[in-house]
Formats: sequence, structure tokens, C-alpha cells
Amino acid sequence: MKAILSNIAMPLGHTEEELFAKCRQKLRCGKEQTFQVVKKSVDARDKKNIKIVYSVSCDMERISGHAKLNKEVKLSSEKEPLKLKEGKVLQPDRPIIIGSGPAGLFCGYFLAEYGFRPIIIERGSEVEQRTREVQDFFETGKLLPDSNIQFGEGGAGTFSDGKLVTRINDSRCDEVLKIFHRFGAPAEILYEAKPHIGTDKLRQVVKNMRLHMIEQGASFLFNTTVKSLLVSSERVRGVVTEKGETFSSNLIILAVGHSARDVYEYLARTGIEMEKKPFSVGVRIEHKQEFLNRAQYGIFWNHPQLKAADYQLSYREGERGCYSFCMCPGGMVVASQSEEGTVVTNGMSEYLRDGENCNSAIVSSVLPNDLEHDILAGVRFQRMLERRAFSMGGNDYCAPVQLSQDFLNHEKSTKFFDVIPTYPIGTAFSDFHEIFPASVKKMLEAGLNAFDKKIKGFSSQSAVLTGVETRTSAPLRILRNSETLESISAKGLFPAGEGAGYAGGITSAAVDGIRIAAKIIETYHPC
Repeated sequence: MKAILSNIAMPLGHTEEELFAKCRQKLRCGKEQTFQVVKKSVDARDKKNIKIVYSVSCDMERISGHAKLNKEVKLSSEKEPLKLKEGKVLQPDRPIIIGSGPAGLFCGYFLAEYGFRPIIIERGSEVEQRTREVQDFFETGKLLPDSNIQFGEGGAGTFSDGKLVTRINDSRCDEVLKIFHRFGAPAEILYEAKPHIGTDKLRQVVKNMRLHMIEQGASFLFNTTVKSLLVSSERVRGVVTEKGETFSSNLIILAVGHSARDVYEYLARTGIEMEKKPFSVGVRIEHKQEFLNRAQYGIFWNHPQLKAADYQLSYREGERGCYSFCMCPGGMVVASQSEEGTVVTNGMSEYLRDGENCNSAIVSSVLPNDLEHDILAGVRFQRMLERRAFSMGGNDYCAPVQLSQDFLNHEKSTKFFDVIPTYPIGTAFSDFHEIFPASVKKMLEAGLNAFDKKIKGFSSQSAVLTGVETRTSAPLRILRNSETLESISAKGLFPAGEGAGYAGGITSAAVDGIRIAAKIIETYHPC
């Protein structure tokens, strides 16, 4: 049994020994007591007195009876690794997982651990080759539609920031963090309030997971696109690839990611039931990281115990909202298109988050009723904006840009100030009022004005908008049975993760993959 001592506030400049000495004082225990940090966060509400707040664990037996009555002390048993009860229905087929993003990867990891030897089919390249292909696109503008920032091993999250913050309350979130750490992520993700891995480290973690899964009997097929499902008697029977290969299985996990528009179009043609859902579109905003550090930390803006500052902002008008999304401290804006003749932006940071700029998506809600009635209306809307951005950028994958203040003043920008955009291919001054519809423009303007009141100077003349940001989430949801997690249209088909409309980020997508793996493991037994 462990004791968790919470709310230990320490001033900037403290040492670990000073932290543990304060813990011993609170618990009335001797120097033989050891501690482990289990949570760490920054309290910067008072910028003149910033604190770092900890929770620590220790052995229950060594603390005094008086300390056990302290409201800041809670009992906690050791968390065991996730153990699943194994099913009895003999399963002769190897499960097929389409997509190797977080949902597919974590689903495959657990299936492999329990002897199911899954086959993971990925349209993009393995992460080593994919990294080279992405860099080549940045340098030459030569886009590979099946291997890019959206598609390839690890999914879109591999080229983001490796942010592991999630709003879902699920015990499997801890399991995701432990597995990432097991395969090379830094230990601090286990206790940081806002854990992140960084693009540079996440690539190696993804590779390490793949190599381990292969040792456990999994197979990976890269640069292989699934073109159709084999379905009979309302049950999946296998898949056919673009190369004409057929793989038979009555268990198929569809973890294709939110950019697999060809999959959505195929499912709509074949009668797999889906529904429209809200999503968001907008731009990336860039500031100097030093500006944000000063705004968030005041006189302590460059203190060595404070990491690059971040923010989370939102503004609402009725059903509609404008909010920041995927904030990347010390990062860059990247070219994230997966279709020729389009421009799409995203944000990326490496582990150290030591770039000169920071960036975040600033996006506005798009509601199902805003669009036409058919199921693919959201896909068409996203694509329309991306093609407009391509045209406004000069038809060569350069991105349209506009200073934030000029956007608010309905003026076209003519020069940059201290913030130079980081989008790697190049930029062209444009007017986002010519790209977005009125409802989106109105909310972006309202949001930027509101955010400038929360962070003074946020929407100043120097802040740069780069667009368009359209891949915040899937515009539809593949309907599944809430109990079995199978598609309501085909037994044995398990829609998973962000692309299916059931997650919103690396951790929640990974949890959804684990959830589906658990259903399979608890029902079937591998042959």
C-alpha cells in the first residue's frame, strides 16, 4: 500500500532534496523514507509567486498515524499492468488492423501480447522511410499521397508534438503512458501534468513498438492500401488490397485516421452506416516563444525550472465556439496535406520545444446543419478550403499567410514584423476572408479579439496566421454497437480511433484501440 501526499507547493529554485524534506516534515517521518514524484504541474496564477506543485508517493508503513489523518494524504494501491480475461471462442483467423496510428498500434500491441498475431496493413511507409519522404516534400514540394504527415507508421501524431494530454477519464490512459515509456519515451510523461514526447523521440518509440510486436508474432505490411472489404451474410470475411492481394479474416479493425477520405467514400458506397458530426476549421497562429513566456510567467519568463509556456483558449457564442487546438510550444507549422492540389497545416514540436516560435491552431466550429445533407458533405467542405488555400498560396504548396491584426482589420498583409512563419515550403500573403465562409470568419474574429484580452498582445500586428487548418477531427462517425464495438452494419468490423469518430488525440485514440483489443481478447481465443 502506498501513501500519496498531494498539493506540495514549492517555490522556483527549489531542489529535489528540499521537496522531499518538506514531505518528511508533513508526514513526520525520518530520512529513511523515500519518495517518488507521481504528478508535477506549474501554478502560474500569481506571476509574482509561481509555484511548482507536486504529488509524491511513499511507503504507508513508515509514516505516522497522525500523518495518515492528513487530508493531503490518500491511500493508493500499486497499479497492476492491465490484465484481460481471455475468451473461449476459438479464433482461427489472424485479426487484420487497417492503419498503424495510435488506435491501430495499441490495438495490435495487445492482440500480439495475447497471441493473436495481428496483421497491420498501412498505406504509408515505416517511420524511418516516412521521415525521409516528409522531409523531401518540405524541400521539393513533391507530395506522396499515401505517405506523408497524415499517412504512415504512427499516424498523424508522429509528426505533431507527441502531446499525451487528454480529457477522457479512463484508467487505460495510465497504461498508454507506461507502454510509451517502456519503448523509449522519457520517464517524465508518467508524472507531468501536460505530458508530451516530442516528434523526434516519438518516431523511435513507434519503431520500438513495431519491432517488439513483430517478435510477438505480428506482421506489418507497409505501402499497402486496402481497397475493399469482403462482406457476406452481414459479416466481414477479409480485405482486398490495391495490389490485388486478398487477406481473409473475420476480425477487422478499421483504424484509418481522419484523413482517409477514400475509405469514407468507399464505406458510403457500400452501405456501412455513418453519421455527420461537428468538426472545426481555421488557421495556425504563430508568436515568438519569448513573447508567450513573458505573458504567462512574468518576471520568471526565462527561469530554468519553467519549460516553454503554452496556453489553452476558448470562446463561445451559443452552439459555436472558437478555440485553440494542438498548441506547440517552441515548434513549427508543418505542411500536412495528403491530397495533391491542397494546402493543410498542422503544428509540430520536438522534445526540447526549443524553437524560436510557438504555434497553435485557432479554429471555429462547423456544425452538421451548416452543410448539405449527404454524409460526405464535411469531407467536401474540408477539401474546398484546402484547394482554395492551395490557389491562394500560388498553386505550388506554399501556404497563405496574413498578420492577425490585418485579418481583424480586413486588410491584406504586405510584410512580416518580428515573427517569421515556419511553414517549410514557403508562404504567400493572402486574405483569409476570401477562403472561409462567413460563419467561420465571424467566429475566428470574435475568438481572436477575446483571446487578446486573455493574453495581452495575442492578436497583435506581429502574430502570423497560416492556413488552412482542416484536419482537427473527422467530419463523420462510423456507427458501432456500444456494447460489442462492432459496426452496426457488419459484424467483425471494429471502427477505431480518430478516423472512426471515437477519439481526439494520441492518448484517447490509443485507449480506443485498447478497448477494441480487450473486446476481442475477452471473446476469442487464438488458434
